[in-house]
Amino acid sequence: MSIIHKLPYEWQVGLRYTRAGKSSGRSSFISFISLISVAGIALGVAALIIVLSVMNGFQKQVTDRMLSVLAHIEVFDASGSMPDWQARAKEAAQNPAVLGSAPFVETQGLLVRDGIMRPSIVRGVLPGVEDNVSTVAKQIRAGSFDALKPGSFNIVLGYALARALGVGMGDKVTMVLAQGQVTPAGMVPRTRSFTVAGIFEAGHFDFDAALSFVHIEDAQRLERQQAPSGLRLRIANMREAPQVAAELKASMKGDLVVRDWPKLNANWYAAVQTEKKMMFIILTLIIAVAAFNLVSSLVMTVTEKQADIAILRTLGASPGSIMKIFMVQGAVVGVLGTLAGVAMGVGVSKNIGVIVPFIERLLGVEFLSKDIYLISTVPSELYTPDVVTIGIVSVVLAFAATIYPSWAASRVKPAEALRYE
Repeated sequence: MSIIHKLPYEWQVGLRYTRAGKSSGRSSFISFISLISVAGIALGVAALIIVLSVMNGFQKQVTDRMLSVLAHIEVFDASGSMPDWQARAKEAAQNPAVLGSAPFVETQGLLVRDGIMRPSIVRGVLPGVEDNVSTVAKQIRAGSFDALKPGSFNIVLGYALARALGVGMGDKVTMVLAQGQVTPAGMVPRTRSFTVAGIFEAGHFDFDAALSFVHIEDAQRLERQQAPSGLRLRIANMREAPQVAAELKASMKGDLVVRDWPKLNANWYAAVQTEKKMMFIILTLIIAVAAFNLVSSLVMTVTEKQADIAILRTLGASPGSIMKIFMVQGAVVGVLGTLAGVAMGVGVSKNIGVIVPFIERLLGVEFLSKDIYLISTVPSELYTPDVVTIGIVSVVLAFAATIYPSWAASRVKPAEALRYE
């Protein structure tokens, strides 16, 4: 109480109005409305934090599966080949963010088996160094990634691609390349037979259904080039890929094309970001509804406290001081609701792996079937900037809700308010 007594009188009166009144049922009802406002803001804030955390979790899951076969950054030479790729790799490694590098050749072809045709992105890699930039070797379901030997013309297929072609280990597939060759009969497409030496599953359908790996020397023969196309790089923090790509572009010598993974997957990345922003806007409306409850409770408080306002005015309180009293009351409600919502949202987000299974057992349902979604648990990734942004938005909305009722209180005329007292 000593701390409260040291506050300006506007704060003391505002905090007193926030507490439940005991003089009448009307005061208690107004305080009950204030409590509902606190609960509404808390639920809105908690819902927003939980939903964004789950969205971040799903986004991280998908991104991790994408980047298990994709590199964070790709570096190409404008000439189309990079014969000095080892020197380029050492040059890139001078950036402290770069953890590993590997050369590659990438082309597109049509895989054919018994009349079934499927398009495929064919990536030529060095099995010994591919672990520096991807985890595809750990995702092999059958065969071995090390079976990719130079001149063997073995191929490792995505699980969905192999199933679509109806092939298994040791089967032959024919690759039809886009580049044709001139024969006496005219231009005909080039073909090459490959042996299935492995099947991988990244858990991302777009790659499992369209990606295949061959040895880099076999890919160079297919492309009729003498060197790799470029380098694939892995960095410490995938979120810094655009920044690191710009640094590499500026620091590495030569005419290079540097692409980061958000740029390579621009459509997906933009769709996810747009979805997250729209969800933020939609769920913020819950907090806005709670702010409307705050407006109504303050208006009722102003109506009930007109006699108190008149007495304060006659004692010398300025309209600004009266306005400050009710803004303090509304701000306290908003801050309490925000703090409660943040605590609830953070607590649920960090323990969603326990809460969701409990609800599934309680209701006898399964929210995520592993056969369909490839994951059986609801992921959650709590980002501090999201929590801070939500908290700020909530407090600002609550503060904005206090402006009109507080202004109306400052306009109360003492003579009219005390006429019937």
